[in-house]
Amino acid sequence: MGGRIRRNAHNGGEPLHLAFCWAHGRRKLIAAKPKKGSPIVDEALLRIAALYKVEDAIRGSEPNRRRAVRQDLSRPLVDEFFAWLAAQAKRVSRKSDLGVAMAYMLKRQDGFRLFLDDGCVDIDSNLVENAIRSPAMNRRNALFAGHDEGGRNWARFASLIGTCKMNGVEPYAYLRELFTKLANGHLDKDINALMPWAYAPTAITSE
Repeated sequence: MGGRIRRNAHNGGEPLHLAFCWAHGRRKLIAAKPKKGSPIVDEALLRIAALYKVEDAIRGSEPNRRRAVRQDLSRPLVDEFFAWLAAQAKRVSRKSDLGVAMAYMLKRQDGFRLFLDDGCVDIDSNLVENAIRSPAMNRRNALFAGHDEGGRNWARFASLIGTCKMNGVEPYAYLRELFTKLANGHLDKDINALMPWAYAPTAITSE
């Protein structure tokens, strides 16, 4: 997918729209930067950094607010960026690495602009990529499960560890506590008290 993300249209039945990842576009520009340097790449990175500065200020906000701020602050920056990029592309060989990187973004303007009109769409797919990195590594490790039951047990532990991370619980400390209580005869009927979310900081505070 090349760092791309998707979002569903608001009205059911409409096609999915492809939102392109600004971090991916940025990486392409960096990779295409000549060893001797490039004022064009440097300027492009500064312009993209200005977009991320806006995103830093609204991260975690409600979608409607994110959209409103993006319309007010980010849209002019994006318009200026692509107008500037198109002008610079005329000065660079289309067959060069930098020319290819610039063409990549210019040809996908609609996808790069999509986050401006939908507050539910992030400017990049970094959160998703970070979230799937561990499962991808775990998939390779699971090849050594040995047999079907070993694979099922592996999946159970992976699920517990993943749930710990989602609830802000340290996995090793949780598993040590879990096995201790099971060894001491914890009752099956109270199994919910052993779930990772029961050890979450918010759950402990509310007790």
